Amino acid sequence: MVMKWGEKNVAQGIVYGAFDEIAAKDQAVNPLDVLQRAVDNAKPRLEVKPRRVGGATYQVPLEVPSDRQVSLAMRWIVDFADARKGIPMRQALAAEILEAYQGQGNAIRKRDDVHKMAQANKAFAHFRW
Repeated sequence: MVMKWGEKNVAQGIVYGAFDEIAAKDQAVNPLDVLQRAVDNAKPRLEVKPRRVGGATYQVPLEVPSDRQVSLAMRWIVDFADARKGIPMRQALAAEILEAYQGQGNAIRKRDDVHKMAQANKAFAHFRW
């Protein structure tokens, strides 16, 4: 998810550097466990998809498949880390992972916004097919 323009070595350096940053902050935790918990915390359970019914477009809440949940969570974590300006990407990624691990941060806020949108539009749930 971090790789851009096929630069695999750069992406590996960023990810492993972020893991080193996480390990340096807390020696007792495994960085892979932190990443897994962060992704689990950021996974959306519901999302809205537009459905056109009779000339009107409704935002219909749908359950998210498990593979898409993981994909969205990782994409949000990487995108919000990339949006942090002024610090190296490995530090930004480590900070975003740690915030998602603790149940806060931009990825968690994005998940909550998606859930609020689905909750607000649950009256249109009967349009799902």
